[in-house]
Amino acid sequence: MADKGEVILKVKNVSKVFSSKGINVRAVTNVSFDVKKGETIGIVGESGCGKTTLGRCIVRAIEASEGEVLYKTLEGREVNFLTLDKKQMKPIRKEIQMIFQDPYSSLDPRMTVLDIVAEPIRANYPKMPKKEREELVKDIAEKVGLNTTYLMRYPHAFSGGQRQRIGIARALILKPQVIVCDEAVSALDVSIQAQIINLLKDLQREMDLTYIFISHDLSVVEHISDKVGVMYLGRMVEFGETEKLFSSPRHPYTEALLSAVPVADPDVKMERIPLQGEIPNPANPPSGCYFHTRCRYCTKKCTEVAPELTEVDGRMVACHRAEELSLRGFDYSKM
Repeated sequence: MADKGEVILKVKNVSKVFSSKGINVRAVTNVSFDVKKGETIGIVGESGCGKTTLGRCIVRAIEASEGEVLYKTLEGREVNFLTLDKKQMKPIRKEIQMIFQDPYSSLDPRMTVLDIVAEPIRANYPKMPKKEREELVKDIAEKVGLNTTYLMRYPHAFSGGQRQRIGIARALILKPQVIVCDEAVSALDVSIQAQIINLLKDLQREMDLTYIFISHDLSVVEHISDKVGVMYLGRMVEFGETEKLFSSPRHPYTEALLSAVPVADPDVKMERIPLQGEIPNPANPPSGCYFHTRCRYCTKKCTEVAPELTEVDGRMVACHRAEELSLRGFDYSKM
């Protein structure tokens, strides 16, 4: 079992290409980052940037086209999760779980809550007695704040927040190490979002969980994440500690995203940085830096040469002008 703070998951050069009628769309391109045990990695970006595809590749809900996901199992072995066959993957699959975005469509409407949460147990431990299985379901239901007297009801009888708690309970029932949260609160009201975020943080401390938290809501990501990765058109453009990234963004895209976050202080004035145009077609991306078509700092080099992720001020940035941009801009630490 990995020690607290030890790297438990290494995502290395993961790419995903979707092909249809002779057209190839690179949804994710050479994304790499490490995840330490007990920490939360936030993945942010506009809709269509590839963050959900990345999360699904990590858990093998879809198969990656290239790359590795090196995972340290509870037994202490390091395995490439993407190369395991069905038989090899089954005992490890329960250690990496996923919470889906839509708390309704991810639950089978024909099954009771008890059956939904117990389904992973039946799949992995088919000989477990029914009574013991039901006790495990009741225990995890209490942990996520579900009333155990409602376990025989169907998903339609619950609110959005309650349904998301059901999804969380299903992900936790096998006691995983890593959970990928795919927009886990985006479909919920703001007040319910806060409840679910606080629940996830409490469960992380109690059960020693590691999260990859995918979201487009920067305020939520800042609150829950230890490190943040910013994606644009399938590429990671900036990755680093949350405090540094939010206080002094080094990539123009990160800067523009942060400028759009409302600040609840009438005395704080900040520059809104509108992004011109639309996200380029991923089937026909621009040359050089993918962001140059919308970047106000674009130079000729940006249009011709694709920047590599390089270390700048303790974080990884893919921008030719990262050093210059660090010396200007709004102090986002006041947000």
